[in-house]
Amino acid sequence: MLSADTHRTDVIILGGGLVGLTLALALDAGGIACVVIDPVDPAATLARGFDGRASAIASASHNMLDTIGVGARLAGKGCAIRSIHVSDGLAPRALVFDPAEGSGPLGRMYENRLLRATLHEAARDAANLTLLAPATPIAVERDAMSARVTIADGRRFAAPLLIAAEGRNSPTRAAAGISIARWSYDHSAIIATLGHERPHGEIAYEIFYPSGPFALLPMPDDDVGHRSAIVWTVAAAHGPAMIGLPDRAFLAEAEKRMGGMLGALRSASPRSAYPLGFHHAARITDQRLALVGDAAHGIHPIAGQGLNLGLRDVATLAEVVIEGARLGMDLGDAQLLARYQRWRAFDNFLVAATTDTLTRLFGMPGRGPRAIRRFGLDVVSRIAPLQRRFMAEARGETGKLPRLLQGVEI
Repeated sequence: MLSADTHRTDVIILGGGLVGLTLALALDAGGIACVVIDPVDPAATLARGFDGRASAIASASHNMLDTIGVGARLAGKGCAIRSIHVSDGLAPRALVFDPAEGSGPLGRMYENRLLRATLHEAARDAANLTLLAPATPIAVERDAMSARVTIADGRRFAAPLLIAAEGRNSPTRAAAGISIARWSYDHSAIIATLGHERPHGEIAYEIFYPSGPFALLPMPDDDVGHRSAIVWTVAAAHGPAMIGLPDRAFLAEAEKRMGGMLGALRSASPRSAYPLGFHHAARITDQRLALVGDAAHGIHPIAGQGLNLGLRDVATLAEVVIEGARLGMDLGDAQLLARYQRWRAFDNFLVAATTDTLTRLFGMPGRGPRAIRRFGLDVVSRIAPLQRRFMAEARGETGKLPRLLQGVEI
């Protein structure tokens, strides 16, 4: 029995990051009332120095943002990715993914801080969304009747469905006893934005070295000139030294990795380092519970698919829940959750396995592995159907697409 002072809603989302807030907005667009509970103060997450990362939003994921009204708020603020060049080191031949004329960009680059601020702005304007932040859950209960959350100030909330969007170390996932496969790559990703002399041409570069991939991602120009974001994978032991290098030395090393393709470099942001690892939940549902985003899976950034994988969770779960509501079903019904589990299982596993395999394959030193890698890239570059398949994966357009990823309202 729920107490009289318990606030009832359709869905409770634990975690108000990029995935959690996008899901809340997608549900709001379908008339589903959500309470989002996040322990982090928005003033901290929206501060300039909180997160220097940038994300590639694949074209299918952007279809969803456009459909739920977030895309219009981002208009003119990102940078299109018109082409992707993949190479083994600085080999002269690269695998080039160029979409057909008129088919639109493969994706768009945005600073995470901009994405976060835009989602918060949209959440404030949403009719069916209540964002509580900072608010710390102190009790989370689930049973056959409902899911219930009590926060630190004593307020209680109940809903038919609880969604965990808390990130890689989700306490809700752990409390549900959901096992995960997890390992570390013993690597760190060095994140920074660099200014450069020559224009990037809206091209993203993925340059593979045995020590780890070096990704160069196009960003909008700033007041000084051209910019690109880098994700530079180094051995974990070298991460602190790379962060501590003087700007001149760091830029010289970066220019070597880039082969000088963009000319002279300048520092356009502080540097930061993030540990790299893999985890994959054995299942993404439990009684009145669904996992999304990093609570369900975490992968190497080798192909820039981490956030997009979470956004595909969002589009799928939103469609399942909204359709269930229109049929008059209990939103925590086991049949609805089983549909979400089935729909996401293969895609989540395939992307996780592919990125892990690529990480290991391109990290193998020696002439033999290098020759095999370059042969493989050459084969893909010569076979048009394979190229189209890889471009579809980059766009997030493979498999049975939820309607939001097709740009269609639910």
